[in-house]
Amino acid sequence: MSAPEPRSKSWAGNFFEDFRVGQEFAHATPRTLTEGDAALNIALFGSRFAMNSSDAFARACGLPRAPLDDLLVFHIAIGKTVPDVSLNAVANLGYAEFRWGVPVYPGDTLASRSAVIGLRENSARDSGVVWVRTVSTNQRGETVLDYVRWVMVRKRDPATPVPAAVVPKPAASVSADSLVVPDGLRRAGYDFAAAGSPWSWDDYEPGERIDHVDGLTLEEAEHMMATRLYQNTARVHFDAFAARASRFGKRLVYGGHVMSLARALSFNGLGNAFRLAAINAGSHSAPTFGGDTIYAWSQVLERAPLPGRSDFGALRLRTVATKDCPSAAFAERQPDGARHPAVVLDLDYWALVPRR
Repeated sequence: MSAPEPRSKSWAGNFFEDFRVGQEFAHATPRTLTEGDAALNIALFGSRFAMNSSDAFARACGLPRAPLDDLLVFHIAIGKTVPDVSLNAVANLGYAEFRWGVPVYPGDTLASRSAVIGLRENSARDSGVVWVRTVSTNQRGETVLDYVRWVMVRKRDPATPVPAAVVPKPAASVSADSLVVPDGLRRAGYDFAAAGSPWSWDDYEPGERIDHVDGLTLEEAEHMMATRLYQNTARVHFDAFAARASRFGKRLVYGGHVMSLARALSFNGLGNAFRLAAINAGSHSAPTFGGDTIYAWSQVLERAPLPGRSDFGALRLRTVATKDCPSAAFAERQPDGARHPAVVLDLDYWALVPRR
């Protein structure tokens, strides 16, 4: 009698040919966030926004305590999706229709669900782009984040035929009228001195560019620690041995890590942009590696009032992060129109800012 075929109990992740439009995932491992996560987030990125740093500041503004950093919520929400969506990713490509919901506080438990909304095989047939819409909720079923992202995923076998391409067209931007303002938030207790910036919503003008001045060197150990914190198991970030065979020859830094560095740098000039409310569009235009120094600059795209609110407004901002290129250069395009090679992130988003 022959021995039975061995059955693998481990998971190699989905490859491009495993996805189908309409496919749904209830992602594993709900995550309870704690004050330790908040402290480690500051240790990794140095963010100084007062609303996320001080319970006393947040309570003066009508919240029960300091909410967790919006990008920490972003990282955890995406990390949940990786084993099903991007374990075999080549790179994360872009974001759209990101909208933050209710604030997340220490003690809240987050879980995520995703649906595949688009697929397109690349011309080389060794990979393809997968679009997913993900909704992340807390333990009460309240939405904390709803978003679309797209990622390039390897094929298991380039010869495997795949369905015809379905390419979604996400909205160009999130309407300012649909931004979520936390319940109870009030302007009366907002302390500009404690926040570290005198500039209100009224002080910014569309077209204005802000040099965030400082640079932060991205350390190899830090980006590895951060990716583990988010339980993001994508191989391109973890496996240095396998990465030797890639076209870069080393591990890629998780794109969200660069976003958090740029957000922390933006405090210098946007210190009162206390809450990320939505991401309209975003792209990681070049890879980032341990040892790169990140700089950032921002442009004010739009200033929008919020329905029924005279105390807070929304700024539509574009933040560009560069590597090894100080932001005073406002690096963006080369003379031939091509994107400047130093640009690693181009992010279009809405932030809430107190009015005078």
